[in-house]
Amino acid sequence: MNKRDGRPGGADPAGQDDRPGFPRRDAEGRVVALGDLLGVALAGVVVGVLALVVFDWTFELLGSGDFGQANGWLAVILPAWLFWEDFRAWEFGPARVVAALVAVGAGVAAGLLVAGVAAGLAPLLSGGLAAATFTVVYAVVWFAGVRWLVRRTG
Repeated sequence: MNKRDGRPGGADPAGQDDRPGFPRRDAEGRVVALGDLLGVALAGVVVGVLALVVFDWTFELLGSGDFGQANGWLAVILPAWLFWEDFRAWEFGPARVVAALVAVGAGVAAGLLVAGVAAGLAPLLSGGLAAATFTVVYAVVWFAGVRWLVRRTG
């Protein structure tokens, strides 16, 4: 129930979701602020890198490899999940598909560029930097792009 007017669904008349949580979402479940999307996505990258560090360190202790050799790109799993949920929240149509494809292309290109520049570093570090770059580029392009395309296509 909505606290303001008693309507079911948890949304106020302005479309803002009043359920607690972060990132803030509208009544359809779409993230409402770029800062929220970036903050949660980058927190996901940090958690992913920390999980990779723990796994890599554990495998080194077991004698199965050298530390830092895990693929840092795996840190993009949690942000990708967030992006997928936001993608699903948008109404079916070409605007969300085009925005997502452009964002993926730009994010992968930027991430590969950073990974190439950081190629001398351990794969965990260079991949982590690439995952963070992908996350920022994807979030910015997706957030602005899907809203612009939806306004343009109706």
